[in-house]
Amino acid sequence: MIARISSCLKRFRKDEEGHMIIEFAIIVPAIFSMFLASVEFGIYSMRQLFLDRGLDLAVREIRLNTGIDLDNDGKVDFDHPVVKQKVCDYAGFLNSGGANNCDTTLRLEMEPIDPFAYVGLSDVVDCVDVSEPINQPRGFTNGVEHQLMIMRACVKFDPVFPTTGLGRSFSKDGAGKVKMISMSAFVQEPI
Repeated sequence: MIARISSCLKRFRKDEEGHMIIEFAIIVPAIFSMFLASVEFGIYSMRQLFLDRGLDLAVREIRLNTGIDLDNDGKVDFDHPVVKQKVCDYAGFLNSGGANNCDTTLRLEMEPIDPFAYVGLSDVVDCVDVSEPINQPRGFTNGVEHQLMIMRACVKFDPVFPTTGLGRSFSKDGAGKVKMISMSAFVQEPI
């Protein structure tokens, strides 16, 4: 039995007819999957860059306008929907519309932090799951001047290639969306 298998393998190795088909069938799928993974990673990196940029610019605006009534209506204007809209406006690529619309897939958390007795935000990130009923944001508290604040943003998006390579390895929610997280800490400026 072993002699028969070894003679078949020797004949196969010596036969040069059609040998490129086997190499093609083995190598091309590997190269193609690496190409798809690199495209997915590039788009993921670009999304992360725009989320970080949007969060940083929104945080800068909050930090510099502590306690200021921007539209003279008697209240400070930095609640969850306003800050969320600012992040989405500054993060242009995330607000591309369609199923990946930033307005419907972004959730923010903002809490004051005591620098001498640090207790960070919860390990469980508050994200939107469009396959479940919509809940109110878990924690969004405006700070006062000289107060250390931490803000975390979570946005959901559809992977470009959800069934191959990197897109398959992402952890997905019930709707097949992947979460992306960005955090920023800042101190409220004095008035």
